[in-house]
Amino acid sequence: MTAHVLADTSVLVGRSMRHITRSMDTIITVTITPIAMMLMFVYVLGGAIQAGAGRYVDYLLPGILLITIASGIAYTAVRLFNDMTSGIFERFHSMPIARSSVLWAHVLTSLVSNGLSVAIVVLVALVMGFRSPAGLLAWLAVVGILALVTLALTWLAVLAALAAKTGEGATAFSYPLIFLPFISSAFVPTDTMPAPVRAFAENQPVTSIVNTIRALLAGEPVSGDIWIALAWCVGILAVAYVLSMVAYRRRIAS
Repeated sequence: MTAHVLADTSVLVGRSMRHITRSMDTIITVTITPIAMMLMFVYVLGGAIQAGAGRYVDYLLPGILLITIASGIAYTAVRLFNDMTSGIFERFHSMPIARSSVLWAHVLTSLVSNGLSVAIVVLVALVMGFRSPAGLLAWLAVVGILALVTLALTWLAVLAALAAKTGEGATAFSYPLIFLPFISSAFVPTDTMPAPVRAFAENQPVTSIVNTIRALLAGEPVSGDIWIALAWCVGILAVAYVLSMVAYRRRIAS
């Protein structure tokens, strides 16, 4: 980014963040569902789930964090879609500002707001008994992976908002993302699943991401899952970014 783009993007990020701070129910709503799921799985179903010798909340937390992010990016799609349909999109483009800053402002706002939601969920998990022996480098690695996941899914949200005809259509893409953790190692070990389900669960992106975060938080050696997780995230990010920019250029050219 040039200094001009950075300056314009920072102003637009401030605008988006002010919208969020004036409507904190967005962050609260995004965090309530994952927290409710965490409470239900730990205190209602956790006693019947065999997930190793450790605390179940330690096993569960990585998957809950991914659900939190998947829920949050739906609001990113809504905010961008509303900008495009309310007329503010055209007004921005009539002003002497960098055109790419309009999209980057929504992407950076998504990173910040989802980071806040994830932090709230981790705090609740700590109250519920979650503990981690991970050191500073392991925690930084977890933050980096979650940021990369958020960035990849946010560009999917941008693509959905640019292609949608209605607000409901802009958020529909997030439902499969929220459902994917249920067919992965997020809640139970995959070796308890029937063979076809297990094959899908072990080869979809959520399992490698969850396993990597779980190992880092447990202070255990990270297996080859980390490279698979990074490949999935970078691949999704690259494809979503390229398609979003193509859709954006067509949108502003029309």
